Amino acid sequence: MLILTGNDLNKLSDYNELISAIEKAMVIYEKNNYTMPLRSHINHRDNTVLLMPCFTDKVFSNKLVSIFPGNKANGKPILNGSVILNSAETGEPLALMDGGILTALRTGAVGGMGVKYITSESVKTLGLSGAGVQGIQQALFAMSQRNFQTILVSEPDEARVTDLKKIMKRSFPQTVVEMVQNQDEFLSRADLIITATNSASPVIPDTANAYENKQFIGIGSFKPDMREFPEHLFRRLDNLFIDTEHAMKESGDLLDPVSNNWISADKIVTIGKLVTGKLTFSKGSVVLFKSVGMALFDLVISDYFYRKALRNEIGTKINM
Repeated sequence: MLILTGNDLNKLSDYNELISAIEKAMVIYEKNNYTMPLRSHINHRDNTVLLMPCFTDKVFSNKLVSIFPGNKANGKPILNGSVILNSAETGEPLALMDGGILTALRTGAVGGMGVKYITSESVKTLGLSGAGVQGIQQALFAMSQRNFQTILVSEPDEARVTDLKKIMKRSFPQTVVEMVQNQDEFLSRADLIITATNSASPVIPDTANAYENKQFIGIGSFKPDMREFPEHLFRRLDNLFIDTEHAMKESGDLLDPVSNNWISADKIVTIGKLVTGKLTFSKGSVVLFKSVGMALFDLVISDYFYRKALRNEIGTKINM
């Protein structure tokens, strides 16, 4: 079995290759060539543990993730976990990987795929709500797909914004990163807004007629009591794309708008239909891509890392 640490995964990472892997996962999803039970949510106090298995003909994977929000105060990662990849033919374990880093990279790649499919190449200003680990990855993958000149950051923790500025200066030195505290300014100036928070209430102003020609990507809300987007955005949307049908039962950003009739359920479709070419739309319209993630992403991404690690002789081999 191959052991891949977080450092190993970072060495192997390539923005476009990871986005291509997510596109592959969406094709598999649209063709229904997988078995994926609903992920298990185990809530204990303010903490959450997720168990996420998935099977295809060649491999199967299982991810165990813990989300402990209180870790932020202790300077520890909020998200920890592991992913194990097995052969679907023999059941033998192939690889064990750092689940926290893998999740950050694959979620960044999901957002990057969203940028690729729902925005035009003319977008210039990215609005980022939340600048934690996930927010940083969203910014990096978004920059890999579009030439954003400015990143507006809505984040109460100035240290996080400072970290983001340092990372962006190394990777995309031509891009200006600004901290913006006025939410109306944040909304009005951004062409694309990506939300990466654990907020229980909207982080975007609920202002009618303020969303014209803007696109939105939400990756933070993964429980029914979490919602990052306001009522009037859903009433204005031309298109609402999701990564998986399971999202309709998991996220407050989908449960609340449908139950309150802010948007019709038949207006919500999987982004895989864009990836496979079954659906097209005008890229200048008001669009939201809402992702909650799924185990199929972890399976395809872990298989990508495993095969690339073997080719590049990266990782530690152990006998079981």
